[in-house]
Amino acid sequence: MKLTILGGGGFRVPLVYRALLADHEPGRVTRVTLHDLDAGRLAAIGRVLAEQAEGVPDAPVVDTTTDLDDAIRDADFVFSAIRVHGLEGRVIDERVALAEGVLGQETVGAGGVAYGLRTLPVALHIAERIAAVAPQAWVINFTNPAGMVTEAMSRHLGDRVIGICDSPSGLGKRVARALGADPRTVRLDYAGLNHLGWLRRVEVDGVDRLPGLLADDTALLSLEEGKLFGADWIRTLGAIPNEYLHYYYFGREGVAATRDAAQTRGSFLLDQQSRFYRTVAGCDTGALSAWQSTLLERETTYMAENRHAAGAGDRDESDLESGGYEQIALALMRAIALDQRASLILNVRNQGTLPGLDEDAVIEVPCTVGAGGARAAVVDPLPDHAAALVASVKAVERAVIEAANTGSRQAALRAFAVHPLVDSVAVARRLLDEYQNQLPQLGYLS
Repeated sequence: MKLTILGGGGFRVPLVYRALLADHEPGRVTRVTLHDLDAGRLAAIGRVLAEQAEGVPDAPVVDTTTDLDDAIRDADFVFSAIRVHGLEGRVIDERVALAEGVLGQETVGAGGVAYGLRTLPVALHIAERIAAVAPQAWVINFTNPAGMVTEAMSRHLGDRVIGICDSPSGLGKRVARALGADPRTVRLDYAGLNHLGWLRRVEVDGVDRLPGLLADDTALLSLEEGKLFGADWIRTLGAIPNEYLHYYYFGREGVAATRDAAQTRGSFLLDQQSRFYRTVAGCDTGALSAWQSTLLERETTYMAENRHAAGAGDRDESDLESGGYEQIALALMRAIALDQRASLILNVRNQGTLPGLDEDAVIEVPCTVGAGGARAAVVDPLPDHAAALVASVKAVERAVIEAANTGSRQAALRAFAVHPLVDSVAVARRLLDEYQNQLPQLGYLS
């Protein structure tokens, strides 16, 4: 089976390859094609993968290319993990927003809108080429903003594109651990959009254990989410919010903490990864160890500003363990390729699952996966406050998709102006003006 990874020179690609190396079952991936526009990054990641494969006799063969059609031809699965304008673009997203006193995080707020505006035209082109060159391929989208990008690509690929994120599954694992349950046997009622979801039920042996967890301060505060949001606010909601909702519920604190930090997250990652790629380019050995140490630093500092604003302290060691989005992707591939039914939280088209959203709106919910792809499971309706926020953010996503498809600057302005975390049309105009000034990829808007 052939897997193509778009954005194959990206830092997290070795996580995927590590998962593939551990898979020795029939129907496994035997060939991996890495595609990237940066040949130097491809070479660096290729070195890491070569060291990972040492001593593994049946390691998947790896090849690299900068030609998109060559990369996707004959692929069974395509992972889309691109970052348009690299981390340099992420830094611009953050700084322009912070200068206006609003959030610049790469998937949330003004930064997420800017990231979507420059990413969607590329994602749409990729979707068109896959539909033309490899219509048999299943596309698994990692590219952020994941829900927005998946919905845009679905216009060309239908249900053959599925978005994934490890944030909901990470929450599920933490909750299961707090309850002393096996994560594989826990049934989660989770619903919303990517980076905008709530966990409402946690069934263990058919019994909802969430009320007991919410009543137990010690157990609740053992969770990353308990530390971020506080036990009282989680009990007020009656559900455990995805960690990214901290940007909505504690927006002022999040902006202040980001402004006070020595570096934005994008600046930190840009410096860190630039060092990594320079190091690997300048040596013949040690690529894998350099990647491992960089990865540990990256994971340890994840959402550091939010934890600082909440007084949550350092991340729990168990949250630094492997087994995130790469394991979800592997389980998704196996379920489809071998018709091994699996239950996974994924980004798929609504198809009537959540009232208030149309059929084609991409949502994030538990799904049943098999040879026919992923189908959303039945979940409880969202409470009014959550449904209203989901509808508001979905309107933003739709405006960005409209802008990417039509080149409409008015649609782009509407995306900024109606976002819940942008508090003024005047601010929205200045944001769009400055993003267009600093990001050449937004030159298509008129």
